[in-house]
Amino acid sequence: MSARAPEPSSGHGHSHAVPQGADSRLLAIALAINAGFMVVEVVVGAIAGSLALLSDAAHMLTDVAALGLAIVAARLAQRRPSGSMTFGWRRAEILSALVNGVTLVILAAFIAYEGVRRLAQPPEVQAWLVLWVGFAGLGVNGAAAYVLSKASGGLNMRGAWLHNLTDAYASVGTMAAAGVILLTGFQRADAIASLLIAVPMLWMGASLAKAAALVLLEAAPEGIDPDAIGQAMAHEPDIVEVHDLHVWEVSSGFPSLSAHVLVASDRDCHVARRRLEQLIHERYGIEHTTLQVDHVGGELLRIERRPPSGG
Repeated sequence: MSARAPEPSSGHGHSHAVPQGADSRLLAIALAINAGFMVVEVVVGAIAGSLALLSDAAHMLTDVAALGLAIVAARLAQRRPSGSMTFGWRRAEILSALVNGVTLVILAAFIAYEGVRRLAQPPEVQAWLVLWVGFAGLGVNGAAAYVLSKASGGLNMRGAWLHNLTDAYASVGTMAAAGVILLTGFQRADAIASLLIAVPMLWMGASLAKAAALVLLEAAPEGIDPDAIGQAMAHEPDIVEVHDLHVWEVSSGFPSLSAHVLVASDRDCHVARRRLEQLIHERYGIEHTTLQVDHVGGELLRIERRPPSGG
């Protein structure tokens, strides 16, 4: 392995504007909408003795939990770096998005399972009740999804938004199924609608979980090619070599880059570093850079692996 002493001043660029509290406020509004509707469903379902309403209220509870988790993550992400948390709590949002993505996948799998089971043995569906619940659910989840669509667009907010969006889509499906049952008496329409609802829910949940997992695995951000960045840096004047190049995301919208750069021995390292930082920022939109810049030539410090001592 080889190592070089870093320059006394490594390149850093820091400018990460986060709308303080804006996402949390939007999440709180969506949470209030969902929680209020859930309470109404529980009360009406208990009075009417409707299992369908109580079941939908239980499903709404998952949305309330998802929104609550997103609020906690959004507030944690606003904490400033301190102590051992040198990047703050930014990745709390990524963990929240991962949990919400996995939850959507599990819900989709359960809905698909129930749909297949009900295709074989279709129960009698209270179509009018399903129709009215679906209509109310569409209004509630549509309103919550609209509120969340105005958020910053990070993975955490996307996860909360997808929960309400898929529920709004599910409400449309259940209303359509209820209409078919009322008009034709075809009870399996409910099961077929459930399967049609499960497919996009599974895809959206898996996509969200994958995006969050890639951030946690420190993959390069989508749309950024590390090889292209390395080539662009290497073609700058006075740059001899670029290696140990890494590009990753600390959190949504927070790309970072580090690299070891070798500069011609008769050129100014600091001038080269500033030029590279400007290139990376203007062409690729990466503001947080850490560049170790050295002159080419000289001896490399090599640490050889020693064979294990016998005995």
